[in-house]
Amino acid sequence: LHIPNWVAWELTRDETEGEEPREDKFTCDESIPGCADDWDYKYSGYDRGHMAPAADMKWSEKSMKESFILTNICPQAPDLNRGSWKKLEEKCRYLAQKDSAIIIICGPVLTDPIKEYIGDSRVAVPERFFKVILSPYKDEPTAIGFIMPNSKVEGGMQTCAVTIDSVETVTGHDFFHLLPTETQEYIETQCHFNKWSRYATKNK
Repeated sequence: LHIPNWVAWELTRDETEGEEPREDKFTCDESIPGCADDWDYKYSGYDRGHMAPAADMKWSEKSMKESFILTNICPQAPDLNRGSWKKLEEKCRYLAQKDSAIIIICGPVLTDPIKEYIGDSRVAVPERFFKVILSPYKDEPTAIGFIMPNSKVEGGMQTCAVTIDSVETVTGHDFFHLLPTETQEYIETQCHFNKWSRYATKNK
């Protein structure tokens, strides 16, 4: 489909404080057969949407450049990419600053039928995207999931907050299975968006 199945990374407090400038040069990953080309996105009406965002990679020149490789990119509607998806990325950075480090996994929901393709490579346009966020180093580990439409998110990100179990059901992925069973079962059944959102807010 010429898009990633999922992308996962750890984001630490120190990494959010990097000063590496944004690269803004999208490149094909020559090591991956079938990687999309930048031209596939031209005039498509879709943004080249980062899965692991460039703003999370300011700690390293190499990581910044690699975040623009097209194996980290999906076609995203501008209203999503520049709206609720971006706001959720910002929330994650604030959360990493408070929790010292978090784990993030996101990607397209590939269990949905693909109804649209772009470019000569026929890059699949996902109907929805998911993101799961784990804070493993708190006294009581917590996690939250999101499933967002590839369009404007009416009502904001809070309308898309779900349990990790719900994301697993939709995507078929099994997240955080290496955690102790009791911890995994607890964090994957909880969704307290308002509490999470208040906590994941930039310090005044």
